[in-house]
Amino acid sequence: MNPIASLLPEDHILLALDAISKKRIFEVAGQCLEASCGIDHTLVFDNLLAREKLGSTGLGQGVAIPHGRVKGLKETLGAFIRPQQPIDFDAPDGHPVQLIFVLLAPEQATEESLQILAALAACFAERDFREKLLAAPDAASVRGIFAAANV
Repeated sequence: MNPIASLLPEDHILLALDAISKKRIFEVAGQCLEASCGIDHTLVFDNLLAREKLGSTGLGQGVAIPHGRVKGLKETLGAFIRPQQPIDFDAPDGHPVQLIFVLLAPEQATEESLQILAALAACFAERDFREKLLAAPDAASVRGIFAAANV
C-alpha cells in the first residue's frame, strides 16, 4: 500500500460535506480526527488555521492540501474532504476548491511530511486522478483511487 492510502481509512473520507468556508472545513477535519484518533479537534483547527495564515494551501485546479506539523502528535494523519459546493481557498489560479486533503504530521517528521506532500501534489497534478475523485460515489471508492496511485 502506498503511503497516502495508509493515512486514509474510510472514516477519514468525508464526501458531499455541507461546508462553505475554509474554517468550517478545518472544524470538520478536527472533529473527524478527534473521533477516530483522539487528537483534540481544537488543536487540529488551530494548527490548520495558523498554517493557512502563512499562505494559502490551495494548489489550483480545484485542489487544496491544508497541512501542519503538530507538537505531541505520534503519527502522521490524513483526511480527505469533498464539499458539496466548491470553496474559496485563495488558490493561485483563483478557482474554488473541491478536493481537500488534510495532512497532519508529528512536529519532528519534517522529511516524511515533505515526501507525502510531494506525493499528494504529484497525484493531484493528474487530471484523470482529480476527475476520478470528483466522480467517486463513496469512501471506499475514494480510498481505492488513492491506493491505486503510483507514488
